[in-house]
Amino acid sequence: QVQLVESGGGLVQAGGSLRLSCAASGRTFSIYRMGWFRQAPGKEREFVAAINWSGGSTYFADSVKGRFTISRDNAKDTVYLQMNSLKPEDAAVYYCAARSTGVTIYAYWGQGTQVTVSP
Repeated sequence: QVQLVESGGGLVQAGGSLRLSCAASGRTFSIYRMGWFRQAPGKEREFVAAINWSGGSTYFADSVKGRFTISRDNAKDTVYLQMNSLKPEDAAVYYCAARSTGVTIYAYWGQGTQVTVSP
C-alpha cells in the first residue's frame, strides 16, 4: 500500500502561483509514476501532469504546458506541482495519485487539496 497526502492548496488571484506537495509513504519503492489530477465542480476528473519516479520523465496536459511544472524529491518521497500564471479555469480539487510498477492504472490516491483562483 502507498499513502498519499497533498498540501499547498489555497486561494490565489489569477496570474499568481501556488505549489502543491504530495508526500508518499508506505511501499514507495513500488512507485513507477506519480501524477496530479484535478476535478472542478460538475466536471470529470482530468489529468494534469505526471512524473516517473526514476528517471524523471514528465508529462503534461496541453492546458497546463508552459505554466505548470512537476518535480520530485526521492529522498523525501515527495512530488511537487508548481503552478504559475494561474487562470480561473485552473480552479479545482487537485489530487495526487501513484501508479505502481507493472500496473497501468493509478491505484493510490490522496484526499485532494482545493485550489481556488479569483479573477
